[in-house]
Amino acid sequence: MISIEKTAEKILTRAIVESASDIHIFFRGEGPHIQFRIDNRLVPQETLSFFEAERLIAHLKFLASMDIGEKRRPQSGAITINLANQVVGLRLSTLPTAHLESLVIRLIPQQNILPLEQLSLFPNTVQKLIALLKHSHGMLIFTGPTGSGKTTTLYSLLHHAHQMINRNIITLEDPIENVSEKVLQVQINEKAGITYSVGLKAVLRHDPDVIMVGEVRDAETAKIAVRAALTGHLILTTMHTRDAEGAISRLLEFGVSLLEVEQTLIGVTAQRLVELRCLPCKGDCALACKMTARNKRASVYELLYGKSLAEVLRIMGDEKRKATVSYRQLKDEIGKAVAMGYVESQEYDRLVYHETKK
Repeated sequence: MISIEKTAEKILTRAIVESASDIHIFFRGEGPHIQFRIDNRLVPQETLSFFEAERLIAHLKFLASMDIGEKRRPQSGAITINLANQVVGLRLSTLPTAHLESLVIRLIPQQNILPLEQLSLFPNTVQKLIALLKHSHGMLIFTGPTGSGKTTTLYSLLHHAHQMINRNIITLEDPIENVSEKVLQVQINEKAGITYSVGLKAVLRHDPDVIMVGEVRDAETAKIAVRAALTGHLILTTMHTRDAEGAISRLLEFGVSLLEVEQTLIGVTAQRLVELRCLPCKGDCALACKMTARNKRASVYELLYGKSLAEVLRIMGDEKRKATVSYRQLKDEIGKAVAMGYVESQEYDRLVYHETKK
């Protein structure tokens, strides 16, 4: 019988080799099941016995310093491992279900920070982001769902700020997804009382030029981040909203006044990762092609800044105005990528579903 340590190592190694972004362990009709998320697709793997699944989940929870005896409430944890000649960060999340505790593992390769030019599908977007980064103070918000590449974009921007502009940079992260010697990184630890709001208050006394806040998730953090931007710091942060305008609405919901938003916000992006068209395969890639190191995905950005941002804020401040602001949205950028042959039309249907159903 293969030990549970070997089983876990085998599953993790296969996920890393196949460039999976997530591993799911959950219950199905035939029993506990494993699936990988590869290039935005869920790929079924093997079915386990209940005994194997429970031991596997307990083993992985133990490695991530989670409470293996607690199965009645959600937990999260993180660990860094070295497998398949790669250093990979694992971010674990458990969820109690009717049959078996479900576990999802996000795989975060500790790779070299990508140059900005290699992130965006369209080069002109990179130039706009660099121009916004040159502000001495204010707030830049990056929005998008989990796995849309927000953190990768942030790291690339911070690396550029350190290399080209020579700024003192401090980050607040949960967890630290990519260890970098270029910036001072602070790990959020809510059990020890180091929340985003507490960490941000301490960071402000550490003479930073640029502060990266991993996520604005509550009113206290939002208000402190805005005040930091008002006092001469450049704040880069993320939010989980569908589009750029949604981030402004979220700030207002958190109790930040419209005047403070107008004085601090210098730009908002909404980001998606699109799967690039593979010309040799002309459709779904064969397994051998998926294993190659070609660039499979790139980012597209909805960028709200300058006059368009000012107009959106004016409309939000006047409830009687029902006008709309014209600027290039995600659906326009993804449609351009389809028209130029960079991505398949199915990507437009997948990513622009809500807009097409309005």
